[in-house]
Amino acid sequence: MQQIEQSIDRYLAAMDSADRATPEVAEAKAERLKEKIETLKKQKIEAQLHESPDQQISLTDPDARSMATSGRGTGTVGYNVQTAVDDKHHLIIAHEVTNVGNDRGQLSNMANQAREEIEAESLTVVADRGYYKGLEILACEQAGITTYVPKPLTSGSKAEGRFGKQDFIYLIASDEYRCPAGQFLTRRHSSMEDGMLLHCYYFSGCQSCSMQKQCTTGKERRMKRWEHEAVVDAMQVRLEHDPAMMRVRRQTVEHPFGTLKYWMGSTHFLTKTLPRVSTEMSLHVLAYNLKRMMSIFGIAALLEAIRA
Repeated sequence: MQQIEQSIDRYLAAMDSADRATPEVAEAKAERLKEKIETLKKQKIEAQLHESPDQQISLTDPDARSMATSGRGTGTVGYNVQTAVDDKHHLIIAHEVTNVGNDRGQLSNMANQAREEIEAESLTVVADRGYYKGLEILACEQAGITTYVPKPLTSGSKAEGRFGKQDFIYLIASDEYRCPAGQFLTRRHSSMEDGMLLHCYYFSGCQSCSMQKQCTTGKERRMKRWEHEAVVDAMQVRLEHDPAMMRVRRQTVEHPFGTLKYWMGSTHFLTKTLPRVSTEMSLHVLAYNLKRMMSIFGIAALLEAIRA
C-alpha cells in the first residue's frame, strides 16, 4: 500500500511537470500517466479488499456493507438496523445499527437489551427465521429468555425428494434416532464444527434397506446432533403449539419499520459511517416513540409524565 501511494504521488508530480511542456508532448505524456495512475488505484482497492476481514470495501462510506435483500442473489450496500418492539403499544424498546449483513448473531444481544430496558426478570422473544442460530437460542435460554424462532427450511435432502432430518425421530431415553424404515441410528463419534460439539449417528445396515434411495445417496444415512439440540427441540415444540406467535411478530415489529421508512423516504439514511448513522437512527426512534406515546396517552398526559 505504501509503495502504491508513493507511485501515485510520483506520477501526479510527473503530470504537473508535463503541463509545463509543449502542448503536444504534454497531452501524450499526461494520457500515459493517467492510465498508470488508474491502474495503481485499482491495485490499491484490490489490496484494501484483500486486507479487509470480510473482503468488502465501500468507496463512499467505509463502514457500509452489503446487505441481502428479498430477491435471490440481490443486495444493497448499507446498514442493518435491529429493533425490539413491545407487542402491546408497538414502542421500540431497544435498537442498534450494525454493518453485519445478516441477523443470525443478533438474537441474544437484542433480547438482553430489551430486558434491561424494561427491567424484567423474564422475557418472551419472537423473531423470524433469519435469527435462527443454535448458539444464540442457547444463550437466550441460559439467560431466562423464552424464544420463538422458526427453523429455516434448508434441507438439501428434502429438496431432492429424500427424507429430511425432521423425518427421523430422536429417542431421548436411548440416545438414538429412529429412521422412517424403523431402524435405529446409534451414536458413533463426535466432532467440533464452528464451535459446536456435534454427535454423529448412523445405522450400519442401510445398504440392505429397501428405502435407502429415499434416504441417502451414500452407504448409510448419517445424522448429526448438537449437544444442546434439546433446547432447539423444545423451542420447536413451543412453536407448534402456538403458531400464532409468528403472526404477532409480523403485526408488531413490521409496523415501526414501515412507519420509519415512510418518514425517511427513499434515501433512508442521510449520514455516513456507523457512529453517525447510529445517531441518526436514534433520533428517528426517539421521534417515533414520542409520536406513539402522544397517540397512547395524549399530549397533556405525556407532558405530565415527562415532568414527573
